[in-house]
Amino acid sequence: MTTIKKTRAHRPSKTGRRHPLASVALIAIGLLFTGGAYAAFSTSTAVATTDASSQQTIAEGEKLFAANCATCHGLSAQGSTEGPSLIGVGAASVDFQVGTGRMPMQMQGPQAQKKPVQFTSEQIAALAAYVASLAPGPAIPAAELLDAAAGDAANGAELFRINCAMCHNVAGAGGALTEGKFAPAIENVSAQHIYEAMITGPQNMPVFNDMNITPEDKRDIITYLKYVEDNPSPGGLALGSLGPVAEGLFIWIFGLGAIVALTVWITAKSN
Repeated sequence: MTTIKKTRAHRPSKTGRRHPLASVALIAIGLLFTGGAYAAFSTSTAVATTDASSQQTIAEGEKLFAANCATCHGLSAQGSTEGPSLIGVGAASVDFQVGTGRMPMQMQGPQAQKKPVQFTSEQIAALAAYVASLAPGPAIPAAELLDAAAGDAANGAELFRINCAMCHNVAGAGGALTEGKFAPAIENVSAQHIYEAMITGPQNMPVFNDMNITPEDKRDIITYLKYVEDNPSPGGLALGSLGPVAEGLFIWIFGLGAIVALTVWITAKSN
């Protein structure tokens, strides 16, 4: 019995058991390796696509920004009391605001007014490239997403009625908002600027990212708006496409006015 007890007492412990933190360490090493590989790949790709011409464009945009935008937005686009920060707004926001003439603003007000464009297309591209270089943000949409002929007008009409018509009117004629603000008319607006407005949310407009409305659905909305532009009102006089209020006012003024005039005329004839 004594010999058996000694043998059991001196039996070596199992060496195959892992430490409780071993799994955590392995996961951490795996994450570090994966993240490092991804960062290296992303950096090499970015370096490969950033050539001398793009650097020159960014430099030109920085000069234009310092001369025309820094007064309100700060020398480094960090924002000030006169204008918001532009870090992270992306090239699409700059292309929309400057490409529609809303920026630079003529005066402070409830919202920026659309007016004649102040810069050439090359200068706008340079400004957009500079702001995009400061931080990631929405990019200018690809050409295939702006092809109205490739979209579905029926699906675009449904999406527009659900997401946009409450402000812009079902025909895109625009509408009034609160505190002197308004939703502008979308007639004769380029497909690129319509798409950029959806992904950047200018003024009081919400941002419709790809999780809200897919790129293909955005193209369908553009298709619907271009269809409305190209096809006149099937009901006759559109009255600005402002909806039942304008139509009711027209009937109230001209319809009842015509009835009153006819009544006066008949009464005068009978006498």
